[in-house]
Amino acid sequence: MAAVITERATVGLSRLPATAGNASLAGAVRSEFTKIRSVRSTWWTLIAMVVVMVGIGAIACAGAAHAAHNGHAISIDPAQQSLFGVILAQLIIAVLGALTITSEFGTGMIRTSLSTLPRRGTFVAAKAIVFAVVALVTSLVASFGAFFLGQALLSGAHLSTTLSQPNVLRAVIGAALYLTACGMLAFGLGLIIRHSAGAISAAVGVLFVLWVLYQMISSSLPISWQHDIGRWIPMNAGSGIWLTGRTDPHMFSPWIGLGVFAAYAAIAIAVGVTLFRRRNV
Repeated sequence: MAAVITERATVGLSRLPATAGNASLAGAVRSEFTKIRSVRSTWWTLIAMVVVMVGIGAIACAGAAHAAHNGHAISIDPAQQSLFGVILAQLIIAVLGALTITSEFGTGMIRTSLSTLPRRGTFVAAKAIVFAVVALVTSLVASFGAFFLGQALLSGAHLSTTLSQPNVLRAVIGAALYLTACGMLAFGLGLIIRHSAGAISAAVGVLFVLWVLYQMISSSLPISWQHDIGRWIPMNAGSGIWLTGRTDPHMFSPWIGLGVFAAYAAIAIAVGVTLFRRRNV
């Protein structure tokens, strides 16, 4: 992590484009694109996310195909099987989302950035736009790569599906949207907390710990409470978009659930911007 912070500081000092002094959003976006693509750790993190997503999906699909070849009765959702890597990929994109903003505070580069672009709202908007675009494009590559490789592995056992089947294309694209929202949620938490370790821990807590706690205590709650609380857990709400077979009527529908999850990210960013404007740095 120290290497990431040092590298970002070096890039910020030596490679900031001339347009960074422009207070317009377009100029700020160009500056942030230059900064993010100049940091090698960003590329390595994105590559790691793609490898993890595709690799875990391939392992899951290969395991199912192997079991089918050995005569075991297999009943799987082939699309969901190939997208299984989302569970770990969301952690990686969350780390990058948090570091995108916290590295500025950790190195003190935030002062340099604000001296070239004193409009704090524009500064945050530019960072958020650039990160969202990069995260979405990379997540789409990872999702489609995981799907096509997974289906190729499942085809030999006649377990595969295609994008033309009901809900499959939505699930593949939805996985990318979900990962992007995870990154934006971590970005907002990073803006609030301003420390890399704290922001990453908070993101993991929101994405995983809340879900685990819910699983632990849900059985002791009244049934109506289980339904009311369960649908609002961030991971429960957002994950429906990349599941083709969710049938629980008590959960949000896939697109509404994604909207709820995106709203959590939007709230985190809004709170972060409000605090950012009130703080000295």
